[in-house]
Amino acid sequence: MAGQNCGVTTALLGVLLLGAVRLPRGAEASEIALPHGSGITVFIKPGTPPLPVKPCYIISSKRYKTSLTIKPGEKEVFSFSCHNPENHFVVEIQKNIDCMSGPCPFGEVQLQPSTSALPTLNRTFIWDVKAHKSIGLELQFAIPRLRQIGPGESCPDGVTHSISGRIDATAVKIGTFCSNGTVSRIKMQEGVKMALHLPWFHNRNVSGFSIANRSSIKRLCIIESVFEGEGSATLMSANYPDGFPEDELMTWQFVIPAHLRASVSFLHFNVSNCEKKEERVEYYIPGSTTNPEVFRLEDKQPGNMAGNFNLSLQGCDQDAQNPGILRLQFQVLVQHPQNESNKIYLVDLSNEQAMSLTIEPRPIKLSRKFVPGCFVCLESRTCSTNLTLTSGSKHKISFLCDNLTRLWMNAEKTISCTDHRYCHRRSHSLQVPGDILQLPVQLHDFSWKLLVPKDRLSLALVPTQKLQQHTQEKACNTSFSYLVASAVPGQDFYFGFFCPGGSIEQIQVKQNISVTLRTFAPSFRQEATRQGLTVSFIPFFKEEGVFTVTPDTKNKVYLRSPNWDRGLPSLTSVSWNISVPSNQVACLTFLKERTGVVCQTGRAFMIIQEQRSKVEEIFSLEDEVLPKPSFHHHSFWVNISNCSPVSGKQLDLFFWVLLTPRTMDLTVIIIVVVGGGALLLFALGLIICFVKKNRKKKKNKGPPVGIYNGNINTQMPMQPKKCQKGRKDSDSHVYAVIDDTMVYGHLLQDSNGSFLQPEVDTYRPFQGPTGDCPPSPPPICSRAPTAKLTTDEPSPGFPAESETKLYTFSHPNNGSTDIPLLDTHEPEEPGE
Repeated sequence: MAGQNCGVTTALLGVLLLGAVRLPRGAEASEIALPHGSGITVFIKPGTPPLPVKPCYIISSKRYKTSLTIKPGEKEVFSFSCHNPENHFVVEIQKNIDCMSGPCPFGEVQLQPSTSALPTLNRTFIWDVKAHKSIGLELQFAIPRLRQIGPGESCPDGVTHSISGRIDATAVKIGTFCSNGTVSRIKMQEGVKMALHLPWFHNRNVSGFSIANRSSIKRLCIIESVFEGEGSATLMSANYPDGFPEDELMTWQFVIPAHLRASVSFLHFNVSNCEKKEERVEYYIPGSTTNPEVFRLEDKQPGNMAGNFNLSLQGCDQDAQNPGILRLQFQVLVQHPQNESNKIYLVDLSNEQAMSLTIEPRPIKLSRKFVPGCFVCLESRTCSTNLTLTSGSKHKISFLCDNLTRLWMNAEKTISCTDHRYCHRRSHSLQVPGDILQLPVQLHDFSWKLLVPKDRLSLALVPTQKLQQHTQEKACNTSFSYLVASAVPGQDFYFGFFCPGGSIEQIQVKQNISVTLRTFAPSFRQEATRQGLTVSFIPFFKEEGVFTVTPDTKNKVYLRSPNWDRGLPSLTSVSWNISVPSNQVACLTFLKERTGVVCQTGRAFMIIQEQRSKVEEIFSLEDEVLPKPSFHHHSFWVNISNCSPVSGKQLDLFFWVLLTPRTMDLTVIIIVVVGGGALLLFALGLIICFVKKNRKKKKNKGPPVGIYNGNINTQMPMQPKKCQKGRKDSDSHVYAVIDDTMVYGHLLQDSNGSFLQPEVDTYRPFQGPTGDCPPSPPPICSRAPTAKLTTDEPSPGFPAESETKLYTFSHPNNGSTDIPLLDTHEPEEPGE
């Protein structure tokens, strides 16, 4: 029994010895002793995160505590009840420096107590320096200097510097800073409070800054930023993002190598409501004859500055009832000057109207590495990342940018008509001005907004070179294209993309549109001569658009309906006027069997009309299969009219036209030969008949018509016989030469001697349509699913009804008497 107890005792002793060798980190005892008069107080207190489930305590004088305070002249030995006290507690070391009652300890600031004497907790060293208002204090930071961060940001290594000033009894936050920046010195007066936060794993044992005595700076603070090469710095006003103190002055001094250039950009700012003075920024720029240069916060800030310069922010006396907030966040970018920064470009927009040009950065992915900025400078001094030039003035600009491909240009111009009587038939050239093309920045978009009075005028676009519509089957391969889209508010409708080198001669649109020239490659400068459109104001028409197409004899012309990917809008009509040369045949082919449209109300249909014969074919686009390839020997129309389609079942039409040389087959040749022989025989018969008739009439020649003879029969001439002279061989069709009242005047007098007007038909030239207007759709009630309609016009080779009507006259007489003519010619029918 005694041996067993001895074994247990030995085991317990071994465990205790092992525990003594491997004590938890929190169980290790720490000792802090603060000398008298040091002005240092140490606080060990719970951290800001919520306590974990298992609590941890400070063990001091055999008591469990949640916090511990050590004052000057005191000594404390303590430990923790857990093995990870850094997750539960923080240590804060405050040192008060009173420069009002005695001399200030200027020079390098030491970390007291040293980090080795402190427990492994997150540590914050705080130096609170109080001084008179007439004394300036300067914090000097060793390399790698400081970098200011904004609210919510953190430092990569966890080491942060928080600096505050004082205005009377009010603390003013100057900013929070990390390492590796440009801030080298901060000058303040009336005291300063500096806090250095070190994470528990950081072994830093120096403060990294010193305090120096300076004369009064007569402002809240001065921050010095030193650049040794290219780089950028983001800085903020005091109390940011809260309001800058009322009627205060804050200055930033920038030290820039002489061979570099600096530009200032305001990232975010707000202005307060001022009662007196005006909030402003002032620059002291080397070489400027107007120092200080004063700018409003809303103004474009200076750029392309060589050498050191100062920037100051001046507040105002704010409205007591509604003070508002003055705050500023800005960036200074320092980089090497570029060749373009010394070149001035003159952009003359003095002759332009309702036009603007914006130069701005391209959208790019952000990088963590330093990227030199791209600035556009107006008059070489006012620089910004984007610049807008307006019409009516001349502008001098330069560029401060390492790579001008990072910028692009977008322009917009409005051409409007308010009085249709003045604008009718007027035209305007849609061409990019030369002063824009000479700039070393790529043009991205140039948009013309074309506005017309509603239901009064329409628009016609005529290109310098015929256009090709961009399709998947035949994509545009030029460096630019035109996007034609509706500019009617609330209407999402576009006609398509078009580029030079096609077959479209004209695009007519119903109402307001925008035409956007969009470039795709720098080679646009070489192809700029190919760009050019002319817009004309034309009489109003009801169709949404009309395309005039003259196909190329070598390639297919691909055409598709507007709004291709979203479908033709409801109740919209579009036409294509396709010209076919006399020696060509056009093959019309649709690429799909059906359009896919399903109508909710109304009907969707297509009309194909020959412009010469007026023959029409009407197809229901909802019910029928699209026609198979067809051949057209003359110009023709293709017209589509949409219904109100069901959502997702829109109307899309895609087709192509190909021209081939016209050939004559054997059947046509035989018909022509046989027809020619029959015509020859018929002509010979006419000649024989005419000769016989002439001889017969010479024998029965009567008195002249111009002499009245009461004994002669005055009956009207009978209808002519079938055999007569051809119209081509006589002048019978020139009716203006015949004066019936001179030839038959004595027969047209009544009893009072006045003349009776003859009832005769006269020749009138054809006044109908000649193929310039698209076919009109038939009424809904009379539409057939598929029908072939012909007009009542006469077939070629046969005279019309008005041409075969006899020319007659009448007169009073008591009897019927035949009147021989002066010669043997008889009245003739009008020829073809």
